[in-house]
This record gives sequence, structure tokens and C-alpha cells, in this order.
Amino acid sequence: MTSIHAFWVAGRQATGETTLDVTSPWDGRLVGKAAVPTDAQVEEAVAAAYAVRDEFAATPAHVRAAALAHVSERLVERAEEIAQLISAENGKPVKWARGEVGRAISVFRFAAEEARRFNGGEAQRLDTDQGGQGRLALTRRFPKGVVLGIAPFNFPLNLCAHKVAPAIAVGTPIILKPAPATPLSGLILGELLAETDLPAGSWSVLLVANDKMPALVQDERLPVISFTGSDKVGYQIMDSVPRKHCTLELGGNGAAVVLGDFSAEEDLDWAASRIATFSNYQGGQSCISVQRVIADAAVHDRLVAKVVEAVEAQVTGDPSDPKTDVGPLVSEDAAKRVESWVDEAVRAGATLLTGGKRDGATYAPTVLADVPGDVTLAREEVFGPVLTITKVDGEQAAFDAVNNSKYGLQAGVFTHDLQAAFRAHRALEVGGVVIGDAPSYRADQMPYGGVKQSGVGREGVRYAMDDYTYERVLVLTGLAL
Repeated sequence: MTSIHAFWVAGRQATGETTLDVTSPWDGRLVGKAAVPTDAQVEEAVAAAYAVRDEFAATPAHVRAAALAHVSERLVERAEEIAQLISAENGKPVKWARGEVGRAISVFRFAAEEARRFNGGEAQRLDTDQGGQGRLALTRRFPKGVVLGIAPFNFPLNLCAHKVAPAIAVGTPIILKPAPATPLSGLILGELLAETDLPAGSWSVLLVANDKMPALVQDERLPVISFTGSDKVGYQIMDSVPRKHCTLELGGNGAAVVLGDFSAEEDLDWAASRIATFSNYQGGQSCISVQRVIADAAVHDRLVAKVVEAVEAQVTGDPSDPKTDVGPLVSEDAAKRVESWVDEAVRAGATLLTGGKRDGATYAPTVLADVPGDVTLAREEVFGPVLTITKVDGEQAAFDAVNNSKYGLQAGVFTHDLQAAFRAHRALEVGGVVIGDAPSYRADQMPYGGVKQSGVGREGVRYAMDDYTYERVLVLTGLAL
């Protein structure tokens, strides 16, 4: 009999009246059943979070740090089990799932470290003007209020970690909603948090149905919303709650630029390898996967041949096989959408260099050239194992091509020219520029987020902690400074 994965209401394990079947995108088998909370249980979680907010904010830093460190340590102990679960429910190749668990371990470790040093207070003397004589300002940060964290399916553990860990680190309650397609990994975090001494109500993990979310989003007791997902849904949330604080980590169509100086055979081999890997990892279902390759004319032809060869070398198949590079997309519908976008581009005149075939939920790693600028694939985030290659003349044309997008998350620039690296940092309208590699690099402690329609705000443990809090000034009077 398939076990039912419980949800967590105010730190307490619970089951509702219904369950959701979680199936494998690879073979359709039942991975598990996730319990779905009732409206009353959701209300219980919200009420408990709101009631405990002052108590949790006053919890000593060492208590919060110890809880975060415990989760990190338990993730280490259960790493293989959780990686296999991620692979099963998401379709992610197990080698990438293991990497995701490793990153979540780091997120909780970073949060434990930051909890101990965050909010020490900044003193500012005010006697710089006559009216401030004998006065000192002390600035500290305090939680904005209960956080509603909404996580996507593509990193079902680590992006839940990026919602939960910073909230606990600053002492603000959080209600976490994992993605309905991949809830089991997020529910496991509840198991680990339940082993800690955090106050009841400081966290809940609830598989709330999407059609129930508008009421939760608009609940005035949840003044902070941290959302990762599509731009369409993200901006719908923001528009529906204009007076709430929203952090939106949305889409992208990441560009990898290869400049003319990156021309040695070993340079192009490296660029092709990294482009092929990171256009296809996670099935291309990453906001910073390579979707656009922009190559200087001096290296374009040689690079194209190497990229196609490297893409064709990607191993597609059973995600449980450690040799597999590319597994299925999250669903057959997702693969059909990718197929329709590629077919549209080809009908409009694009050249299919490799791939372009679908088998159920699996879409073959695909490379296209000569893609017209007005087709969907050129304008939107494909979120699949597809990349396009464009030839440009010179650095400025390359940077202009990167910026010719409604998105601005991250970009990669393959160059040896340090001055070009700094010019890229200045010119590219993105949240992050990666030099010498694909745009798909993310360290979990660095600020991560985009501009334009890639969202607002920044994640990364310390930066999310800032985002969940606000500055409050204390002015002391009558001091002998």
C-alpha cells in the first residue's frame, strides 16, 4: 500500500480528507500520495503563525541557528533517500538530484551561520549637527511579518529551502506551499523541522491546491510573499496584493555569449561543453538554463559544430540511471508545449540542427539556428532542453542581442578579456553576469534575482533575510559621547 505523506500544521503532523497522487513523469508510476489540508487546517496554520510572530522574533539566535544546523545535518544523513525521491517525483536525473540535495544542505548551513551574526545593530552618532548633541542612533532589523513561501516544481527541495531557511534565521513565521506536481520533497523538510525546538506555529508546510491560493495570498495576516515560478502567475499575485511586500523570482531566457577572443580549440570545446550541459540539465527546466547562444562571427561556425556534437552526446533516458544527463520534463503536457514552440519556429524558417523529437514527456536535446525574432521560442522562456544559436559581429552587437529580451535574469560571457568582462557587467541588463562560463551558475549565498520581467527582489540566504525584515531606529538621548 502506498504511504500517505502528511503535511504540517503549526509544526504538527496532520492529514486531511483528500490526497493527491504524485506520479513519475518518466514512467507514470505512483511515487506517493500527498495529504491535502482542509480549509480549516489552513486557517489553523495561518492563525498560529500570526499568533506566534512576536514570540518567534524574540527567540534567541542560538535556538534558531541550532534548528537550522539540525536540518542541514539531517539532510546529509538522508541525502541519497531524498535525491531518489526528487528524481522520482520530478523526473530529474539522479545525478542532478544529488546536487540539489547538496545545495539545500548548504542553504541551511549558511542560514545557521547568518542567524548568529545577523542584526547585531548599527550605531550612528548624531552629534554631527548641533541638534544631535548627546544623541546616538541604533538601527536594527525586525521581521515584516509572516511569510507565505510559494515554491516551484523544478527544484522541489532547494527552492523550498530558500524560502524556509532565511525566515527561520530572522525569526519570522513561514507557511510553505510546495508545488502540487512535486510536493513530497518539501514535505520532508517538515519532518526535519519537527525534530527541532522551534515554537509551534513558526512554520507549516501545506499542499494547498492552486485554486485555493488566491484567498491565502490575500490574507492580511501574511504581509510577505516570496514566490518562485512563472512571470504570469508572479505578476498576478503582485497585482492582487499591491500593499504587500512581494519577492518574485520569475523566468528567464538565459544567454551565453561567446566573444571573438575565446577562439582557441580548447576554449571552444569548453564553451560547447558547458552550453550543452546547461541547456539540458534539469531537462532545461531552470530559469538560468542556456536558451540563447550568441556567438561572434569569428568563432561562430566552429562553435556551432562543437555545440551540436556536445548536445548529441547528452545521454537521455531513465532519470534513476546515474549515467543519464537528460530526463523527462515534468509532464507530457510540458513536453508537448516545447514541441509546439520548436515546430512553430521551424515552420517560420528556423533551421533544426539536432533534436526536435518528443517521446511522451521526454523531449530530445535540441539546437536551432536562424530563428526568426517574432516566434514564441525567441521571445519567451522555453523551460525545456532547447537552445538557439545566433551569429553577431562584435562585442556591442552581442551585448545588444542579450538585452533584446523582456527577461533579465543572468547571462554568461565566454571571454579572456578582463576589460570586456567589466564592460559586460556594466552593459548587460541582468541580475548576474558569469564570466568564462554559462549563465547557469548559482551559489546559494550570493544575491540571486533579475530585472525587467524576471522579477523583483533578491534571494540568497543573507539577501532574503534582509528582504524579510525592515530597519527600525532607536535614538538614545543624553549620552556623553
